[in-house]
Amino acid sequence: MTTEAGSVTSALAALIRSAIARDGGWLPFDRFMALALYAPGLGYYANASRKFGAMPASGSDFVTAPELSPLFGRALARQVAQALEVSGTREVWEFGAGSGALASQLLEALGNRVERYTIVDLSGSLRARQRERLAPFGARVQWAGELPGQLRGVIVGNEVLDAMPVKLLQRRAGTWHERGVESADAGFRFADRPTTLRPPLEIPGGHDYLTEIHPQAQAFVRTLADRLAAGAAFLVDYGFPEAEYWHPQRAMGTLMCHRGHQADPDPLQDVGQKDITAHVDFTGIAVAAQESGLNVLGYTSQAHFLFNCGVLELADGATLPERAALQKLVNEHEMGELFKVIGLATGGYWDALGFRQGDRTDRL
Repeated sequence: MTTEAGSVTSALAALIRSAIARDGGWLPFDRFMALALYAPGLGYYANASRKFGAMPASGSDFVTAPELSPLFGRALARQVAQALEVSGTREVWEFGAGSGALASQLLEALGNRVERYTIVDLSGSLRARQRERLAPFGARVQWAGELPGQLRGVIVGNEVLDAMPVKLLQRRAGTWHERGVESADAGFRFADRPTTLRPPLEIPGGHDYLTEIHPQAQAFVRTLADRLAAGAAFLVDYGFPEAEYWHPQRAMGTLMCHRGHQADPDPLQDVGQKDITAHVDFTGIAVAAQESGLNVLGYTSQAHFLFNCGVLELADGATLPERAALQKLVNEHEMGELFKVIGLATGGYWDALGFRQGDRTDRL
């Protein structure tokens, strides 16, 4: 760990310890995760460390689809273009724009069909990088710290939901507990308290079982539904429908950390220096959307979505390295199957391009 990284970790750890003390010595995990990721200037997404990149040598921690290949954004742009036309809108909103790669790809592909591209990102350091990368697009690109009371347009979010804080639940000896965090001599430790919280499905068997629930991601979708006067949203992330998420054999949950292109299961170590994520419960996202007045346009794998949007046609004439990157986006053992896409919209249902073949809405 560099001196700068160690300083960030020490300051963030002190901040979290203070929060634990104010809460009587125990902090629910979702609040710990929120501080570890988003505490101003210190949390993982709020500090100056590099996050996105294709190789560990760059000092990055992980790679996302837009960094792997511009074909991702160009294919998604076809779906966004259709949604703009159907909804009669001319604005795109992106949540968690990362390096700005997806924004650049969408803006290039969509051209003058987009009058304004608004990015909502909590990270000041990432906003600075986005401004540099997106400078060629001028005043069409804007940044917002929060949603307006009403918006019209198409919302996109790539790997946004997985970074929203989750609650941890532990069934031990037949009794459910909420897992929280306490201060310890060498840092932090987990501590469980009995709870009335439960996963949305009954978990068969009496074996110990650790899992997550996602109230913040569902609240985010409800907020989108409340603010979106006309338009659609397309959210891309890794996750499962509820029957797979809370399968009896998934007894250790999905919580994972990422640093230097390696994964580890311990969010309590080196806070602020690694990403903390959990897979997305897409059934919960769909239910929250429908209960709030949005229609589910479709739900499918990333591979099916990209194929439906013509990614193979877009790849015609691509170089060998470009084709290799595309394989990572669509192969089942890479990102093609683990990553899913869900489409949500105001108004009536319409035949969204990305879900015309391979739609799995019936599995949610």
